[in-house]
Amino acid sequence: MEWPLAEWNLPSGFATLRRLMEARMQKTGRREYVQVLRLLESFDIHELQAAVRKALQLGAVGFDAVKHLVLCQVEKRPPKLDLDVSPYLPRAHVATTSAASHMCLLSEDAA
Repeated sequence: MEWPLAEWNLPSGFATLRRLMEARMQKTGRREYVQVLRLLESFDIHELQAAVRKALQLGAVGFDAVKHLVLCQVEKRPPKLDLDVSPYLPRAHVATTSAASHMCLLSEDAA
């Protein structure tokens, strides 16, 4: 299927955002990407580009995250992203490291 917005000359980051959104959410991702583009009805392209760039840096790939970031930028307030309400974002699980595990790395067996 031909992408109807293929002729748009969008700044860097938008194509990456689209690709990630579609990969993670398939059809829903395409709809969310169009919602991101519709933010151009209310925001300047440079403001939206900065929000897209920040969302990609944070791994917060979704319409809600981009909208929140652009609003924070315009309102000059720090973003507060609650990733628990974004089921399509990858989850990071970090276990507590034990001292024994660390000492194993320093032992001769680890070399």
